[in-house]
Amino acid sequence: MFSPRRLIATSLALVTSAAALQADPGVVTREDLVPFGQVAWTAPNFEIPKASPNLPILDLTDTSPEATLLRQLYNRGLAAGFDNVVYDNHDRGHSLPKVGSFPRVSKLVFGRELQELNLDYGLAGKIILPAIVIGNSSTAITSGQRKRSQPRLAMTTPAGPMRAFLTYVTNHLYIYPEHRDYDRQDVFPASWPYMVITQGSSYSDKPFIRAMLLSLAAMRPDTQKVLQDKNLIAPTLQMILRRSLKAVYSREAYLTGFAHPPVFSKKQLAPERMVSLAASLQPDQIPPMVYIEVEDEDFRTAAGLAELSEILFDTPSAVARVWRGLDFTKRMVVSAGKTADPNGHELTFTWVVLRGDPERVRISPIGDKGAKAEISVDWHDTWKVVPTTDRLSNRVDIGVFASNGFHDSAPAIISIGFPGHQERTYEPDAGGQNMRIASVNYDATFRKSFYDPVIFWTATWTDQMRYDDSGGLVEVERQFRKKTQTLKNLYEMPDGQQVRYVLHERERHRKLKMNIGAAE
Repeated sequence: MFSPRRLIATSLALVTSAAALQADPGVVTREDLVPFGQVAWTAPNFEIPKASPNLPILDLTDTSPEATLLRQLYNRGLAAGFDNVVYDNHDRGHSLPKVGSFPRVSKLVFGRELQELNLDYGLAGKIILPAIVIGNSSTAITSGQRKRSQPRLAMTTPAGPMRAFLTYVTNHLYIYPEHRDYDRQDVFPASWPYMVITQGSSYSDKPFIRAMLLSLAAMRPDTQKVLQDKNLIAPTLQMILRRSLKAVYSREAYLTGFAHPPVFSKKQLAPERMVSLAASLQPDQIPPMVYIEVEDEDFRTAAGLAELSEILFDTPSAVARVWRGLDFTKRMVVSAGKTADPNGHELTFTWVVLRGDPERVRISPIGDKGAKAEISVDWHDTWKVVPTTDRLSNRVDIGVFASNGFHDSAPAIISIGFPGHQERTYEPDAGGQNMRIASVNYDATFRKSFYDPVIFWTATWTDQMRYDDSGGLVEVERQFRKKTQTLKNLYEMPDGQQVRYVLHERERHRKLKMNIGAAE
């Protein structure tokens, strides 16, 4: 006898069984690895196992609009699917997509020796595969002297920025939580397109893993192949994510800071729009990746009392500087002239203040196509990211976009980080045309003001500068917590003795101390 209840039960069992099946894992072992430059290894012989054609493209219980659209495209032969895609969970199963949600996606498995070396955990990028890789690590450094998120770790370690770029330019895209680095205060020293950083901690990355995998699968087969061959998977996914955010419904909206925050909230995600945009990309219309380089600048390799470099990092699609000197204005000349369209289309460039005070950032494009620009930035005190929120920032971000007439690219980003833990005042100089430093309070510890000791430092004094009528510095009054000293200038006492500065590392602090010695 026909039984609707039995039919439903049988159907559910089949769905559950199909969803539980998975593509075979892709295994990489130590024997597979070959040195890749100075910062990584590659596994040139790595192959993604072929998934059974009997497996569904998605979990059959996923009836969301984006899943429905992808199935329709795939069933019509218009979507590439996951044959060239591998998923890298880099937190040992802590934050995984729902079991069975992507039956055709192979999960990357690391051999035992690589696990013992922790190459399967934390910040990714040390192993580069000849495949499209979507990965995540819902981890952070939560103890010790240098607590920080994985993205901030990447930005503040010597090999981190170049390794992040390397993943970006080899079809790898990783997703990490900001974990307390973007809450009341944005403490990232830079912004970049090399990874997706998500608002929150553990599991905040999961909606973005899903959205990226859906977008990849929805691409036309020929488009996905061209993107992989030209190493443009990650830049294109970044463009798709940002161009499809809620409230980003026009090119004008895309070319604003709203579409390019350093950290993304799941509330901004619009997966159906991402799938639709990914499916519409034609192989002869894909946008380029923007390459930038600094041709001239005021930022120095030794600046401020500690004489540390103001150059945090230089990479092809992200540049970061740290404001250490006492200047009121800094200038840069940046070129995107090495950017080339993958199909040879003529490019035009747009330079946009993504974060910062537009009155204090001046951008002057150079040339008809704007492939180069002169940038002048004035000192910024700490400000609110959005006037209606309480989140504070001490960073200026400038985005550089290339348009080939069909699509705007993902941005290359120039970031300038300010020592917001210092309280500075500036005043007009003797001629009234320019601004000069009037005072600096370096004592972040006493004021309980946050600073990242990997980049910045604190000191137990405030400097008050005094100038003569012609504008020359004649005296520095240095006020300590319990005494005051007068200096002839920042490096000399009134009696001619030299003043030198030495950095001292302490737990969770980096302090500058002054030493007074006889003149040489």
